[in-house]
Amino acid sequence: MLHPLKITSTLADETRFSIYQYMLQEKDSFSVQNIADQFQIHPNVARLHLTKLNEIDVITSEYEKTGKGGRPGRKYKAVTNGIALTFPQRNYEELLSWVLEIIIELGEDANTIGKKICYKKGVEQIQSILSKRQRDKALISFDERVEIITEASSLIGYVPVILDKPEGKTIRFAVYNCPFHSQIEKHASLVCDLHESFLKGQFEYLFDVQEFAQIDSMIESCKYCTYRIDI
Repeated sequence: MLHPLKITSTLADETRFSIYQYMLQEKDSFSVQNIADQFQIHPNVARLHLTKLNEIDVITSEYEKTGKGGRPGRKYKAVTNGIALTFPQRNYEELLSWVLEIIIELGEDANTIGKKICYKKGVEQIQSILSKRQRDKALISFDERVEIITEASSLIGYVPVILDKPEGKTIRFAVYNCPFHSQIEKHASLVCDLHESFLKGQFEYLFDVQEFAQIDSMIESCKYCTYRIDI
């Protein structure tokens, strides 16, 4: 197992961390030259950053034939499961798996309670942000509400986009960094239900939501989980 200090020191470099975030969001394979062009750095520097990220297992690398003859090129891709750090070592991933299995064993009533709790946690996160800003929800503008939901969304990797329509406003966003990705394969339906309840808690506390709908889902082989919220 990698030492936590090796992981944190590797990701402490601002450019390297930005490269990792970019690769995680795009969910694609990249060559050294792709990264060099995107971040306007020398290919040798890009190669160093990618090698360091590969060493801590947050990205993978493999050789890919170009179809033009010659040596195959190396391509890099972000690992979707990510990494977890705790001091001292704690196995929260296994604990989460146990909790999900308990909910499944207890049946629909436990699922309903779980969704209520996750909804409440979504509300509480927004309340915490409002408290830190020393703002009253009843007095803030629509634009500030968008700022707050954007701040909350940055923690799990989605950026809301506001669309103006004749019938009202629509918020669209795509989750590209699912915080529970490691559990999707085994408990897909339950994990998505709980996470969606958390997101609903956030949005319904801040906005007068008319409809909250999922458009795309990672469990259906989509690149992102995409949502539409009519307000």
